[in-house]
Amino acid sequence: MENQQYNEVPNIITGKDLDYLSDMFEWNYGTLKKVNAGITCVKDEEIKDILKEGYNLFKNNLNVISSILREGGQNE
Repeated sequence: MENQQYNEVPNIITGKDLDYLSDMFEWNYGTLKKVNAGITCVKDEEIKDILKEGYNLFKNNLNVISSILREGGQNE
């Protein structure tokens, strides 16, 4: 069986891509939940601010992953 050559990358998400995106989503979602729980438990405002920055980072990561999945592998 020959390897097929493409002039452009096809607009697809492979099974392997989907597995990796799923893992990334789970890691970020799990951490987001833990950081959110920490925000409610911590009294020190400086630490709360740092945790809120982390929360926003993980939330943004989830939005990026969701966007990739919604677009279905478009190459833009």
